[in-house]
Amino acid sequence: MHKCDLDISINKLSKIEGHADLDIKIRNGKAREVNLRVEENRRFYMQAVEGKPALAAPQMVSRICGTCSVAHLTCAIEAVEKALGVKSSEQTIIMRKLMMYSLMIRDHALHLYFFALPDIFGIDSILDLANNKKELIHEALHIKEAGNNLSNLIGGRAVHAPFEVVGGFVNMVDNKKVKPIVKELKSIRKYVLNLAEIFYQCQWELKRDTNFVALTTDDFSFLEGKICDSRGTCTMEKNYGKRLTKVVMPYSQAKGFEFEGSEYMVGSLSRLNLNQGSLREKTKKSMKKYLKLFPSDNIYLNNLAQAIEIMHSIDHSIELLENTEFKKEEIIKPKKQNGKGVGVVEAPRGTLYYSMEIKNGKIKKAGIATPTAQNLLNMREDLRELVSGVCQSANPKNQWEKIIKKQAERIIRAYDPCMSCASHFLKVNWK
Repeated sequence: MHKCDLDISINKLSKIEGHADLDIKIRNGKAREVNLRVEENRRFYMQAVEGKPALAAPQMVSRICGTCSVAHLTCAIEAVEKALGVKSSEQTIIMRKLMMYSLMIRDHALHLYFFALPDIFGIDSILDLANNKKELIHEALHIKEAGNNLSNLIGGRAVHAPFEVVGGFVNMVDNKKVKPIVKELKSIRKYVLNLAEIFYQCQWELKRDTNFVALTTDDFSFLEGKICDSRGTCTMEKNYGKRLTKVVMPYSQAKGFEFEGSEYMVGSLSRLNLNQGSLREKTKKSMKKYLKLFPSDNIYLNNLAQAIEIMHSIDHSIELLENTEFKKEEIIKPKKQNGKGVGVVEAPRGTLYYSMEIKNGKIKKAGIATPTAQNLLNMREDLRELVSGVCQSANPKNQWEKIIKKQAERIIRAYDPCMSCASHFLKVNWK
């Protein structure tokens, strides 16, 4: 085997949310340093909401990310409601599930079509398919549009939805507009099947003993449940702080996290590994061939897991819309002005945690653990595994750097990271 000593730098990783650089130092075939540097500016959202009215805080923190604003909004609302003793109505829970499904449909479509598919086809952009596979571009836009339209129906807007608030929704769903949305959702199922088949045929593999963590729910609705890992540990949502530990990454604008003292993965692969039995029956039937691959520790199957989640989100949304007659409800008012609450939801990229301490109706202290920040340490260890595999392979020595660069970007994109979310909460200790 050739001696593998390389210093590799990838500036501005492409086709991800936000900005990040990657530096790898390889000595004797081993990755001595793997620094995934989140380059997004620090925005101090948690400090910004301190002293602000608790009822206004969810809309403020939703601005952390335009892509997954619904997840931040819903999770913050959940934390405030638990702190102030607000119990949501059954209809509100249904509408929040629909909001989360709308997010999964459009956000997963964005990642799979526009960020991941170019890697599979060996192109720079999905727009390069305009000549020979232009139907995929149309299918991508149809799926995203359907997700946006569902969000518009329930929340009033696809990004920074104004209708969802603490205690309910300020605007009633127009029941006359439900049938067209249902028809549209049914029309895109065939596109999702096409998408799943593409990722099913992909032969990429990177396996490593990984601890998968996710919120386990009865109906795979991304709301409410227990936090469990693939090693058998489960905990209540309110106790998440006893399991998660922040890890300083001095080269990055974001911190990492450990679960029970070691790196772990959150996201679609984790959810499918732990929640497969809770998928809708129609989804299970349509995705039967693909579900046989799970549970899995192949990181690349996170892409296929996202496609399956799109189908589940479509199928459950159709069920909820067809079986709900939406009625005007009053916003439920807080029972108290002081308290502590924890909100936990499954955002597109994984488990999102919010903690809120409220005093006299205002935020005294707030905290967030975002999915990408939780995945950073696991990404680092997967990249170490990649380096070791390439340096022990039969590939020519002069090809090692090219192969590592290409596959490193591919692995990072498989996590579907959002660097903007990951960098929001860093606290500076001046010395």
